[in-house]
Amino acid sequence: MAASAGGAIQERWIVADALASLNAELTRATADRIQAEARFEQSGSAGASVEALGNQAINSLRQRRAELAAQYEQLMVRFEPDYPAARSIETQIRELDQAIGREEGRVMASLEAAYRSAAARESALAERVNALKSDYLDLRRRSIQYNIYQQEVDTNQALYDGLLQRYKEIGVAGGVGVNNIAVVDLADVPQKPSSPNLLLNLLISILAGTMLGAALALGLEHIDEAIADPTEVERRLGLSLLGSVPKVEEERPAEVLLDRKSNLFDAYLAVQTNLSFTTEHGLTRSIAVTSTRPAEGKSTTSLALATTMARSQRRVILVDGDMRSPSVHQLAGVANEKGLSNFLAGDDNLSNLTFNMAEFGFTAMSAGPTPPNAAELLTSNRLAVLIQRLLESYDHVIVDAPPVMGLADAPLIGSRVEGVVYVVESHGIRSSQVKTALGRLASTQAHVIGGVLTKFEARKSYYGYGYDYGYNYGRDDNEVKPA
Repeated sequence: MAASAGGAIQERWIVADALASLNAELTRATADRIQAEARFEQSGSAGASVEALGNQAINSLRQRRAELAAQYEQLMVRFEPDYPAARSIETQIRELDQAIGREEGRVMASLEAAYRSAAARESALAERVNALKSDYLDLRRRSIQYNIYQQEVDTNQALYDGLLQRYKEIGVAGGVGVNNIAVVDLADVPQKPSSPNLLLNLLISILAGTMLGAALALGLEHIDEAIADPTEVERRLGLSLLGSVPKVEEERPAEVLLDRKSNLFDAYLAVQTNLSFTTEHGLTRSIAVTSTRPAEGKSTTSLALATTMARSQRRVILVDGDMRSPSVHQLAGVANEKGLSNFLAGDDNLSNLTFNMAEFGFTAMSAGPTPPNAAELLTSNRLAVLIQRLLESYDHVIVDAPPVMGLADAPLIGSRVEGVVYVVESHGIRSSQVKTALGRLASTQAHVIGGVLTKFEARKSYYGYGYDYGYNYGRDDNEVKPA
């Protein structure tokens, strides 16, 4: 008992020492937090903190701005503010102001991070001190309770020893007692186990496994938002299905489209046929092709529709409307120096902005140089003017638009054309994302004609045996394709 009491006293000393050490650390952490908070509050006025004033990058930017401001004042003596050189210097001054603001923001963010780190350390130390105080008080309480219990144990042990000694004395004096136990019946050895029942367990396992598998399959089908079957385009998205396009495994889609006997060409020919029934006057004259995200097959669909229409003796022009990630000029092997962005910026000479893609039988217009902000160019009425002028010389205008999600380009283009063809990748895009993108198009009054399911693999669909029939009907599998 004395040893236990000594151990409790030693443990309290250890806790007290730890508490004193943590209190000292908490005092230092509080001082650090006050200093960090003062520096952070000082940085509230833009550029007034010591760190901002001593930052070499900010000082260099301010010196450069002062030089440009001096040059601008000299030009204002001789010229108007619309003078090109003055406008260029004014633009540089705005850019420098933005850069100075960003650098000052980084300095302020660094001071804020230091302040928050110091405050978090102070809070953590305060929690540890409070926890250690509670442990110290709890240790004192348990030490007192332990002493009480130890006294009770010693008392009970003494009583037990006395009673045991007395019992032994009585047993020796009383002698052996009378045995009244008798055997009534001998035990039988069981012939078979009472449990488990193998047949019953097998039936229960089969039934439970079947129900669990069915529930799991239904659950997976319910949470699976991928478009796996052409019928789901209309059922889940509310779009009219224009056609489904098979996935091309080895060759480039542009090369496959040159083969009129290919499955890919037949699929897009079916899409064009369905498009001809969407309006009273047949094929829509101005079409934009877009998708939810990149790499779903919108550029291939644009190229395929232009190719199939051109082979139907129609005058077609393909306009690359994706000024952020152009691709049409790569198919023709030309430079992307002139194109749509030039016209939107004011160049009205269409003959210098288009080129002939004789291999596919139509004319094309590349995206042109990448502008600083493509959406700003599309907000003007220049795109509508371009489509109107192109329809004077061509039967159909097809615009390869950018993806919808995250960009304002596609809704702006969709509002300028007669109809939008929406491309959906099979097993590659969630239906909720497509619905969100369609909602963005609807908000700009864009008319979505229907959807095209691309990269479709019949073996992965729910009813694959029914959709793989049409692509290879009437063809010999060993037929050699022309080069």
